[in-house]
Amino acid sequence: MKNKPYRPISCDYYDELTLLAIRKTECPIIYQNNGTAATVMAIIRDIYTRNGEEFLLLSNGQEIRLDRIISVNNLELNKYC
Repeated sequence: MKNKPYRPISCDYYDELTLLAIRKTECPIIYQNNGTAATVMAIIRDIYTRNGEEFLLLSNGQEIRLDRIISVNNLELNKYC
């Protein structure tokens, strides 16, 4: 499946993700995975940029592109856009 162009997320939501990472809060992360919603419980280890796209790096080694997030720790991305 070809990747859609990256759409930057809200700065306010990015700040929420940063706080969760700083606090090392284990939280539920719901995201789009090939057209379906997937859930993982993890700690955000890092937020970084690669090739103009932003990603979460999770404690389980998984990477999630930020514009694929549905919610993190019950904070819905679409309420911040």
